[in-house]
Amino acid sequence: MDDQSEPFEQFGPYELHELINTGGMSEVWSATDSSKKYFALRRMLPVSLFDLTPKRRFDRGCEILREVSGHRSVIKYIEHGKIRGRRYMLMEYVEGQNLKLLAAEGDPVLTQNIAAILIDVAEALEHVHDCQYMHLDFKPENVMLSRNASVRLVDFDLSKRRPDKPEKSKDNPGTPAYMSPEQLQRQPFDHRVDIFAYGVSAYELLTGQKPFPGDSPDEILRRQLDRIDFVDPRDYNSDIPLAMEKVILKCLQISMEDRYPHMSVLKRDLESALFV
Repeated sequence: MDDQSEPFEQFGPYELHELINTGGMSEVWSATDSSKKYFALRRMLPVSLFDLTPKRRFDRGCEILREVSGHRSVIKYIEHGKIRGRRYMLMEYVEGQNLKLLAAEGDPVLTQNIAAILIDVAEALEHVHDCQYMHLDFKPENVMLSRNASVRLVDFDLSKRRPDKPEKSKDNPGTPAYMSPEQLQRQPFDHRVDIFAYGVSAYELLTGQKPFPGDSPDEILRRQLDRIDFVDPRDYNSDIPLAMEKVILKCLQISMEDRYPHMSVLKRDLESALFV
């Protein structure tokens, strides 16, 4: 990154340089402080004064990241607050891309390090669960990968406290393609929805396909429940170790009780399957 680049905008004490991403309710910029140190600055997009839901969600995501930030595979939280009335959060700057884009490009940084990446991501989710939270929007798009294949789990806006036992949610957060059957059916759920989403993501990264394709939540749910058209991962990619396929299939079980009970158990089997 060139320290001599002209700032696009002055935002409080920070100079905003490059717009990295825009989506949902926020935008992410590369930014520098007065010492020219680089950060990622996430800034909330303008909303109506009376539209409280996105404001609460943004604040909650900042506060949860602050609590779960102490792991090498979770994006590092620095601070959050308001500048000129606009909510923002400052994080470490990772020069790289998310796994969704890297997979679409067939990037060798992803393909050559996929085993280590899958394990690092599992460790990140294990850490989040140990901190008594559920991510609730786990997917390749929410995992950043640096140029040296270092993983960072991001975006905790939909995250919630991990319940002692499965609970219903007043809302239904998440991305349908990665949501579990109990979420799509609005039934009680717990941290095992993240384990299901991990299975969907691992399947997709290793095969280039989604396990339960569909244009609507109802179609995705139907495919999850009937499994008539389900294709085993090794039918798409015979290089996947049989033990790895078993890990993915256990994550994708319809019933929560048939999935891994905890990410620590999944990680143990994953390391064994990938000869780590």
